[in-house]
Amino acid sequence: MGTVFSFDVRGGEPGAVRAALHEAVAGLHRVDERFSTYRADSEVSRLARGELTVAQCDPEVAEVLALGAEAERVSEGWFSLRYQGRLDPTGVVKGWAAERAARLVAAAGASGVSVNGGGDVQLLGAPGADRPWRVGVSDPLRPGALAAVVSAAGTAELAVATSGTAERGAHIVDPRTGRAAVTDLVAVTVVAPRLVWADCWATAAFAMGSREGLAWLESLPDVEALLITAGDEVRCTAGLGGRLG
Repeated sequence: MGTVFSFDVRGGEPGAVRAALHEAVAGLHRVDERFSTYRADSEVSRLARGELTVAQCDPEVAEVLALGAEAERVSEGWFSLRYQGRLDPTGVVKGWAAERAARLVAAAGASGVSVNGGGDVQLLGAPGADRPWRVGVSDPLRPGALAAVVSAAGTAELAVATSGTAERGAHIVDPRTGRAAVTDLVAVTVVAPRLVWADCWATAAFAMGSREGLAWLESLPDVEALLITAGDEVRCTAGLGGRLG
């Protein structure tokens, strides 16, 4: 998927956890082969060219497309499954794949699992007794510094996803124009139980801009967010403070 995935796994029977970890990593490679828009022979590329139908693809393709359609509906079109008029579900795939990998390892008996896919993180359980998972949010305007630290204290699952221009430049598209989104934002970090949605909502809110994006994120259940503008203004949802620490 063009990025680095890392796993931090705590507890569980070593043999079972190790086997699940190997299965999770193999699954990530299969996802890349199946969904990559850079591979001419991937199922998604062939689907986009009309060489396959959804029914002829692996069931995972239909699952991801359904998630993307739901993200489009909830965001009123600010999240899109298309890029330059062509099917492109990559905005869904990474978060979905990382979350699925984390749940696979947790199901094998691990007491704490953290899966980081290119800076977007799914957390399950805890790293130790009375020790919650904590995720540092990079400051997009100050390389090497943190804008905030998110804590998973008090919850069994939490995800943190960031969309912005600091790492990959202006890669987020305004679905209304098909061109790079022009907003006052440099980063949007979303905190939610599931990474698949945190990732989608961060992307959609970035395309909206700080005013509309913040209002929309406030309307979503179980979602908190931190938005940073190019003018170094920090805006956040009302309940974000309860997740910092």
